[in-house]
Amino acid sequence: MSRIELFKQHLTEKRAVKIIAGIDNFDIENIKKVVTSAENAGASAVDICAKPEIISEIREMTDMPIFVSSVVPSELVKAVELGADAIELGNFDALYKKGMSFNAEKVLSLVNETLELLGDTRVFFCVTIPGEMSVTEQIELARKLETMGIDLIQTEGHYSANAQSDGVRGLMEKAELTLSNTIELSRNVDLPIMTATAINPTTAPFAFAAGASAVGCGSCINKMDSELSMIATAKSLVEIASRNALKVVELV
Repeated sequence: MSRIELFKQHLTEKRAVKIIAGIDNFDIENIKKVVTSAENAGASAVDICAKPEIISEIREMTDMPIFVSSVVPSELVKAVELGADAIELGNFDALYKKGMSFNAEKVLSLVNETLELLGDTRVFFCVTIPGEMSVTEQIELARKLETMGIDLIQTEGHYSANAQSDGVRGLMEKAELTLSNTIELSRNVDLPIMTATAINPTTAPFAFAAGASAVGCGSCINKMDSELSMIATAKSLVEIASRNALKVVELV
């Protein structure tokens, strides 16, 4: 079974867990810890930045499926050449902080450019639906992406949705937007959905309950100083996803 086929299997079973190092994380030592944690926990894939030397180094250290995220089509195509198993146009959260904005027209333009540059090369292609768009616009964009042959869509919230409460309530407030986007999109498109932004062991069960086939988890792992804590958190996420898969089987 190829690397990406393993991820696809987990996606079909609604138990895929993608551990995100970060689109703007160029700290190779931190990225290595994230990848090692994901590998030890049995996660479905890792997601890293599009810097060529980082892609090459991570490809050499793991046989896990590697997603590479960028909003630059040429970088995504180069990533495939360097051994990426999947490309992702998105993970916009970090870019909003820099004042960048993405609407449906911009996303479709970037997707089309990427597909043109890929030519006959076939690669698993994920696209993030900008969380700052209205629900109606998100659904319309998702449907267009579906007709274009995109394999997976990722939801997001927004980095400015800071929690005002402590504890679990605060974690839920941060995840509220991405969870609601997951519900709306899962009801209106057939594409599998990955829920990201503020997803952690507390909020991940709600993502699967909302209709997600996968979760994308970043800051709850990549911001940790201890590799043991990273592994423990990643394992918790994988266990949550596995329990969801069992529930799906029981319902069939």
